[in-house]
Amino acid sequence: MAKEITSRNENYSQWYNDIVVKAGLADYSAVRGSMVIKPYGFAIWEKMRDQLDHMFKETGHQNAYFPLFIPKSFFSREAAHVEGFAKECAVVTHYRLKNDPNGKGIVVDEDAKLEEELVVRPTSETIIWNTYKSWIQSYRDLPILINQWANVVRWEMRTRLFLRTAEFLWQEGHTAHATKEEAVEEAERMINVYSTFAREWMAMPVIIGKKSESERFAGAVDTYSIEALMQDGKALQAGTSHFLGQNFAKAFDVKFLNRESQLEYVWATSWGVSTRLMGALVMTHSDDNGLVLPPKLAPTQVVFVPVYKSEEELAAVSEVVAKLRVELHSKGITTHYDDRDNYKPGFKFAEYELKGVPVRVAIGPRDIEKGTVEVARRDTLQKQFVSQNQLAETVVSLLDNIQANLYNRALEFRERNTTRVETYDEFKKVIAENGGFVLAHWDGTPETEALIKEDTKATIRCIPLDMPEEDGKCIVTGKPSKKRAIFALAY
Repeated sequence: MAKEITSRNENYSQWYNDIVVKAGLADYSAVRGSMVIKPYGFAIWEKMRDQLDHMFKETGHQNAYFPLFIPKSFFSREAAHVEGFAKECAVVTHYRLKNDPNGKGIVVDEDAKLEEELVVRPTSETIIWNTYKSWIQSYRDLPILINQWANVVRWEMRTRLFLRTAEFLWQEGHTAHATKEEAVEEAERMINVYSTFAREWMAMPVIIGKKSESERFAGAVDTYSIEALMQDGKALQAGTSHFLGQNFAKAFDVKFLNRESQLEYVWATSWGVSTRLMGALVMTHSDDNGLVLPPKLAPTQVVFVPVYKSEEELAAVSEVVAKLRVELHSKGITTHYDDRDNYKPGFKFAEYELKGVPVRVAIGPRDIEKGTVEVARRDTLQKQFVSQNQLAETVVSLLDNIQANLYNRALEFRERNTTRVETYDEFKKVIAENGGFVLAHWDGTPETEALIKEDTKATIRCIPLDMPEEDGKCIVTGKPSKKRAIFALAY
């Protein structure tokens, strides 16, 4: 099956598409720019969703749901917001179809035009803040800590499965606070939740930082992001958290009576991650043999493949496997026993390698005699024989080792592909030849940022929060700079 996958060196983009489709994560749909998430891909997304949902609730958030359709007039209330999303909005103008009187199928009923057009949700700030107006009167009503799991539509022209599609799944948090300090603290708390999830569950190292003014979310005062580096040297924004100030409260006139009995506008945040994380997962860990999954997110952590020639041998193997699976399940490990009789073991080995199952256990009559099994790990493709009595203990340790190895491998890759530069010529050379993260001084102006983007297509991914201050000069203008920004080509 690996022969069906284009190698990364030959065509990285095709390699990615091959893995997504052939590993059964997603498929193309009849709707341009939209995708079908297949059961295996959705099972991985469910693992992500469930863990994130747990982390949100641990930090005091509750789930709710808001309408898919947003009155067009709502978008005009916050100028930066409408400017940021206007070109991506899908708009509903009519509410009924009818048979074409000329016999040419179904047409829109021109008499069923909406009084006000409805925008299909690209993000929910406007509809939520219109709702919050009726929920908030006093400081006693604050904070409001709401999360929504939903789908959104952004009319993308150039699409790629999981990474950029017209419709995608995500969560969006929307919180309201009595003070600026509380809102900033919330925005920072949630970007750290995302960072923890990326590192500990996805085994994906990320850098937390602030976006430049031109890269901020439309309508935000500050945007925090986590940035990851993919194997082709391009950056991927994996999650964002926004301090919205009082912009949306002012746009929708959301005021509250504070402790001093004075009216003031509410402070706000929003934050979200999407099915783009699925693309990040694929590109961070996978290889030319297929998908590689961190054990914590693998729907099946261990697959058992029987090797046999007769029904009697299969029955003997199945009896042993049943006992081994019970032991693994007692330790919280998910397993699958593939006893299909219409595929040979070699085919199954290749299939589960392609699907990225972390551990494969093969067992046949000889193994039963010896009291052993063959254990193969997906991340390194190494095999070892293990006593059946020690399998559960071995697998627990092995899964932890694989999770850590994937993180360390990705971190080493990022460190090898992070370059500090002092001059613009050096910057352009690194971007053109190597890619990766480039740390460079920048004078803080959007004009310089735009010039760099026009020259090299590299953008500022973030200004890392943990970046120490240092005296430096902008690589383009020579003006003073106190901090380096991370530049990269990006998805």
